[in-house]
Amino acid sequence: MWELDRFEDELIEQYRRHPVLANIERLPEEAFAEILLQRRFLSLAFTPAYDLAIDLLQDAEGLRTARMILREEYPDERGDTKSHREDMTDDMLQLGISRTALVRSRPTAATKRAVEDTFALIAEAGDHDRSDLRLLTVLRFWGEILVSVEYGRLWERMEPLLVRDGENRSRFYYPHHYHDAKKHALETVNVLAISHSDRLGNRLRQLIGDGEGTADCFKEAEQRSLRLKVDFYDQFLPALERVGS
Repeated sequence: MWELDRFEDELIEQYRRHPVLANIERLPEEAFAEILLQRRFLSLAFTPAYDLAIDLLQDAEGLRTARMILREEYPDERGDTKSHREDMTDDMLQLGISRTALVRSRPTAATKRAVEDTFALIAEAGDHDRSDLRLLTVLRFWGEILVSVEYGRLWERMEPLLVRDGENRSRFYYPHHYHDAKKHALETVNVLAISHSDRLGNRLRQLIGDGEGTADCFKEAEQRSLRLKVDFYDQFLPALERVGS
């Protein structure tokens, strides 16, 4: 298990070092705004991606955890509390992105591909012999850990605008950076885990120890999840190159 944690931490660090994320503060305002507008379409795909995985999961404990996480996206059944998607929009408006920009934004070809490839990855995971292991790995790494990593990088740019008079006014980016993070190694995570990634990781640790070939399944699912994220941010490399020229 220690070897898998090291493997995973190396992938996390690779993502943190993506040129766009690592240089997020150097980008002009319009390029940063475009990243958030395009990233919004990935966020809108989060809940259907979880729904698809839930349709394909067979493991009772994994199913229960995935359902709990999905329900947290819509915290009030009476409709008096904003959903996480609405919280994201509120943060974007606070950052200076206009409603007009939100209305007129459309997903790029690369963003559409990132969404389509995510659904394909989940569907393929559900058709595998180790489907529960692969599905939970994708949900945890694609949907939680890597999200925390990228929002942590974006927060470096957002913090001066969203923390005022000592008050953190972010309702989406910072809370997700904090709550989705990997806080415990797979080797030590337990039933008392609080973060989304660690709650999924507790069950994953048990599935990984349940037979041969599980480590390879875990690694492949994480590598493919990372590739999806990297491909999305690669579309913004030209903006970074223009800054450096």
